[in-house]
Amino acid sequence: MLLLSLVCFQSLATEIIFYKDKTGAFKDLPFSKVTQVGNLLFLSGELGVDPKTGHLVTGGIEAETKQLMENISATLNKHHSSLDKVAKCTVFLADIKEWGQFNTIYRRYFKNNFPARSALAGSGLGLNARVEVECIAVVK
Repeated sequence: MLLLSLVCFQSLATEIIFYKDKTGAFKDLPFSKVTQVGNLLFLSGELGVDPKTGHLVTGGIEAETKQLMENISATLNKHHSSLDKVAKCTVFLADIKEWGQFNTIYRRYFKNNFPARSALAGSGLGLNARVEVECIAVVK
């Protein structure tokens, strides 16, 4: 079944479009902020960085989650999508004990349908962040 799905996906998606952040704090790093294959957007991991300053917001997991969700929403809107078109999220936490605090904020952004989601905890997130989230979404 997986092989059939991959074959169908490959036949539909023949081009990858790379969208690099040309003005943000991460403009010189070797990754694209978003890639598009067919009608799917693949967002790189987002941190709770204030887009005006390029610095991680203060206030811990809740403030970072709010900011990164705002950043994800803005990126999706820029690329003709929205949070209601997110199919999958992967969540990286610095400390799994903050899972509940993360979920409290996350629920404010996904009200009707929750995307499929995976989560893991580890150490060493960029900028010493408490949380990072990456998403896959459909273009409207």
